[in-house]
Amino acid sequence: MPYRRLPNTDAARIRALETALNAEDLSDIHHLPFPLALRQKIEFFLPKFKTAITNSQCARDKQNTNSRKYAEYTRKAKLYISHFLQVLNFTIIRGELKPAARTYYGIAEDDTRLPSLVSDQDLLDWGARIISGETERIRNGGGNPIYSPSIALVKVNYENFKQAYTSQKQFQHNSARCSAEVAQFRTEADEYILTLWNDIEAFFSSIADEEERRQKCEHYGLVYVFRQGEREKLKRKQEAERITLELPFNE
Repeated sequence: MPYRRLPNTDAARIRALETALNAEDLSDIHHLPFPLALRQKIEFFLPKFKTAITNSQCARDKQNTNSRKYAEYTRKAKLYISHFLQVLNFTIIRGELKPAARTYYGIAEDDTRLPSLVSDQDLLDWGARIISGETERIRNGGGNPIYSPSIALVKVNYENFKQAYTSQKQFQHNSARCSAEVAQFRTEADEYILTLWNDIEAFFSSIADEEERRQKCEHYGLVYVFRQGEREKLKRKQEAERITLELPFNE
């Protein structure tokens, strides 16, 4: 006997529900293969499920589109922040600034190492520190501004990154929220499909012929899967029955 295979994708879930609804003959509501109340619930549910899927896809698309900008802004922010700190060290080595200048940026006087800029939080912290530090150093007469890159260029790229970071977090939040909503609807859809298919199979259970009974159910969207070799066995059985019926009776 073949076994039922319940849908495991959202497209398959919608197809299963719509097939059952569209296959019904509403001219005689007393002979529907499942309750009219169930049909009404599914009709009310389907538009909400489709809308949730559409919203989730739109949220993912927006997140993916912003991800490309976000990656580029992250790369450039890391580049400018790193280069600024390298130039700061070179300027100190050349004697143009005193080692104490590093303290304006929250760095120890004798610390020549470049900070880790691996995480987003690293970029957010260090970008803010060197922007405020450079402003404070110039205001206090701590030497000439650093160029190549200037703090203005650092700030532009830092602000671009910061805005993209904030947007990405919001897009991720929206995507997660929409995905959770679809997951809730998906659970409800699975419950409707299971009830629907059970009712349809029960309705046609009185049909003695297995093939006819299965075809009736498939008409309403049920999906049956044959195990390995099972379909071939069924064909041989049907062929044997056909030959038996065609044999002449012995007198």
